[in-house]
Amino acid sequence: MKSLFRTVALITIFSVITRIIGFLFRIYLSREVGAEALGMYQVAFSIFMVLLTIIASGLPLIISRMTSAFVVSKDRKKQGALVSTALLFAILMSVVLCIIVLIFKNLFAKLFTDERCLQILIIMLPSLIFSSVYCVLRGAMWGKDNYFALCVSELYEQVVRIFICILILNSSLTAIEKAFNVAWSLNFACFLSMIFVVLLFFFYNGTLSKPSKQIFKPLIKQSTPITGIRVASSFIQPLVAIILPAKLMSIGYTSTQALSLYGIAIGMTLPLLFVPTTIIGSLSTALIPDMSKALAQNDHIHIENRIRNSIIFSLFISALFVPAYLAMGELAGVFLYDNVMSGTLLQSSSFVLLPLGLTNITSSLLNSLGLEVKSFKNFICGTIFMFISIWFLPQFIGINAFIWGMGGSYLVTAVLNLLMLKRKIGIKLKLGKTITTLILIIIPSASLTAFIVGLCNHFIGLFLTLAIGGVVSVLSFILLCGVFNLIDIKAFMIKSKEQFNNFRKNKVKVKRV
Repeated sequence: MKSLFRTVALITIFSVITRIIGFLFRIYLSREVGAEALGMYQVAFSIFMVLLTIIASGLPLIISRMTSAFVVSKDRKKQGALVSTALLFAILMSVVLCIIVLIFKNLFAKLFTDERCLQILIIMLPSLIFSSVYCVLRGAMWGKDNYFALCVSELYEQVVRIFICILILNSSLTAIEKAFNVAWSLNFACFLSMIFVVLLFFFYNGTLSKPSKQIFKPLIKQSTPITGIRVASSFIQPLVAIILPAKLMSIGYTSTQALSLYGIAIGMTLPLLFVPTTIIGSLSTALIPDMSKALAQNDHIHIENRIRNSIIFSLFISALFVPAYLAMGELAGVFLYDNVMSGTLLQSSSFVLLPLGLTNITSSLLNSLGLEVKSFKNFICGTIFMFISIWFLPQFIGINAFIWGMGGSYLVTAVLNLLMLKRKIGIKLKLGKTITTLILIIIPSASLTAFIVGLCNHFIGLFLTLAIGGVVSVLSFILLCGVFNLIDIKAFMIKSKEQFNNFRKNKVKVKRV
């Protein structure tokens, strides 16, 4: 477990750095290229991402899982055959997608209100081929627990793209020329990232062998359901973007008001709601090879421990953010976006964090255990609940129908995933008591945070108020978890003291040397 959480910490640190850099890059783009150019690029990029999802969603995960199994059996020939087979398929698929876009470009043009968006999409097509190689080799390194290589390659891609984009952008260019240059920067970044990952792959003793028909069939069979989930997910947001504003307009909102509410919910509230998934996603990344190896070794005790501890950890991380969102949602919305409604929606959607965290971790666990088809079916059930909610509930609760629909969707999926884990592994999780305790802890923690924030808001600035409120929220939640024996604070303090003493001893030895 110690090794797993070190891995989670490593992935989380790199993920946070990469996301911060990406966030700053989006700010730069919005200022440098302007709203028109950025709008054209984003529209084309949304279609590009659907194409990329077909190649780079399910395939890396299954490559990781199969590689882990071959590592356990110490079969380097099959490891090489897997990578070669996956490379051949991914490159072929990416080339086919590029040809489809070029042949049916008139059909694709109908997806855009501005025909220049199609030109931008065509410019970006080579990135599909480069990304196909990139995702396969990263999947192979993932399966061999080369997490540092994974993190560094992702950060490298982000940094290189920013550097190239800044290099080729010129403020004197027209809007369409700027959009073209941003698209070209993606191509250059993907190409250089592919080269970098190829070097990393062979540096970490990666191997290639003759492609195998025996490997091809299970590779495609197992990756298809995961790809289906990701592709379906990429279509959900456009459908919600059509249905929800239309339903809001049907109950009296103007078009401007309906689109504004939807924009606030999607663009301002959801990014904050998904902050805990950065940590949970890191755990999911670390779990895939770990669980795959345990499954190959028939180590059921290890699998049960990983499942139980991962779910508890995800619940704890999700619940940790709820008191802060409940107590400071409105202030956070004003501070970040100068928008009270975004904060109000954040407060009302804070309950979604628990089923969201459960869905993320249980879906990863099912994929690790080879139950990706079941995971896909559970996802579809949850999605149906979402669309039912946004179709019928707006007339009663307005924009909150989206929040309730999303929460219900995650809850349905999480429950079905847990039932499937219980049926497959025979594990008794007994989460009722843990969840009830967490909810009971959230209430006093949120109340104390709201009280402190209310006092501070009268005397100090908004930033310091949020900072103090965040500290109070986290500390009170952790202390209450210790009181209710959800975490062992005393053991943590003893372990921290031991590590600090060991660090001091090692430091003294180094000085003497």
